[in-house]
Amino acid sequence: MNNNRTWYVQGIRDGIPIFLGYLAVAFTLGIAAKNAGLTAFQATIMSITNLTSAGEFAALGLITSGATYMEMAITQLVINLRYCLMSFALTQKLDSKLPLFHRFLVAYGVTDEIFGVSVSVEGKLNPFYTYGLTSIATVGWTLGTYLGVVSGNVLPARILSALSVALYGMFIAVIIPPAKENKILAGLIAVAMATSSLFTYLPIVREISPGFRIIILTVVIAGIAAFLFPIKDEIAQEKSYAA
Repeated sequence: MNNNRTWYVQGIRDGIPIFLGYLAVAFTLGIAAKNAGLTAFQATIMSITNLTSAGEFAALGLITSGATYMEMAITQLVINLRYCLMSFALTQKLDSKLPLFHRFLVAYGVTDEIFGVSVSVEGKLNPFYTYGLTSIATVGWTLGTYLGVVSGNVLPARILSALSVALYGMFIAVIIPPAKENKILAGLIAVAMATSSLFTYLPIVREISPGFRIIILTVVIAGIAAFLFPIKDEIAQEKSYAA
């Protein structure tokens, strides 16, 4: 129990940068929600139950255009499909004997940022660490949305644009430390960035939605990396040491 509490507190501490980044980005989301006709209560419920910037921004656009529920469901499926890949990777770090309800709770908080921090933990992942990350991140995302609806129009557009940059800075903070220690990982990050840029500007492929781009690049680059640079699991390493 004490170990779980320690992991939870550590998750909250490590999640403070996520909290700050989410607070800034969700502020802009709150303004968009207000412009779409949502009340502060409705926007807050939307954020606390979704935790997805791209998905919520897309949903607001669909609400404004009067789209059907089916159109919204399909759009959300495409945009958020990348979280399936993240969940596949994250479940490998969880104890195989972990009860199913813990996996459901961890799944609720699978966002780009929470996944990036959780997957960087050495060894097996204690779910309470992710709970800590999710707790503080959810507060930032929900509070930012509420404040955006209530008082977002007061701030100048330049300040809102500057606040949005905080999230990208957090992404950099997540990938730089492990990249410094692993040259292969650093190379893969560079390849992913270059390939993503090509997908954005090259004809035909640039027509692919951002969600599918991420899925395609993740599967292809991660698959090639796993084939060329396999990592022995703990059991295989223990057997090799015993031999």
